[in-house]
Amino acid sequence: MAIITLTTDFGEKDPFAGAVKGAIYSELETVRIVDISHSVSPFHITEAAYIIQNAYKNFPNGTIHIIGIDSELTPENNHIAVKLDDHYFICANNGIVSLITRDIVPTEMVEINIHNRVTTNFTVLDVFVQAACHIARGGTLGVIGKPLSEIKSLTGIQPVVNKSQKQILGNVIYVDNYGNVVSNITRKLFEDIGKGREFKLEARGVEMSKIYNTYSEAINFTIDRSKREEDGKKLAVFNSGNYIELAIYKSNPSTVGSAAQLFGLDFRDTITINFQD
Repeated sequence: MAIITLTTDFGEKDPFAGAVKGAIYSELETVRIVDISHSVSPFHITEAAYIIQNAYKNFPNGTIHIIGIDSELTPENNHIAVKLDDHYFICANNGIVSLITRDIVPTEMVEINIHNRVTTNFTVLDVFVQAACHIARGGTLGVIGKPLSEIKSLTGIQPVVNKSQKQILGNVIYVDNYGNVVSNITRKLFEDIGKGREFKLEARGVEMSKIYNTYSEAINFTIDRSKREEDGKKLAVFNSGNYIELAIYKSNPSTVGSAAQLFGLDFRDTITINFQD
């Protein structure tokens, strides 16, 4: 049974997410639909890319991923279908796939050209659904689009390493539901540049000199609970996507606060790592 996932900025209040699911089932009753997220910030391409990048790998090969972010068809924002890592991605050519494909070369890419066969004012509902169901039936990308040699690339959101290899200059790319702040600095980049050297991580006056592998690793469970630093402890961690993340242990944005709130960090804010000689 084919699987189609949905990642959008539709939210849960409006009818759009439900309408897309209904359209898919009307087209192909036997498909399985999985919501990855409908809570992406409106038009936030980087946030959506981070979510789908860290979710799609857990699905079986052949899964079809519809990404409904900034998807209105314009002369500068055409529609594409991409086969990548044995998965299919259907979205606008707005740079989102370039963030997902950073380390993986797509197998096939097409510019979707079935718009003249579909009457629509809701791209995700009509064109993306038609394309996804075509693939789910075993159809090829060449039937729904013309070959594409390159896709739009987003620039300015990759970490920068200075010439002396002593500094990584990164940025915030995502703030999760707990208010944890995710940087664009990967574990691989950190280890390749750091080579085991001591370091200082800085972000808006916050300084850290250790990165944990799990949140609980930051807590000393050998001492009495009343004496240990626990709830509210600030820490840096390699998260499940292997990005460096700044967090507050057991944070709650509405009570004890979160890293985003307490550190004053938001999308694109700078995170710097300086390595010692």
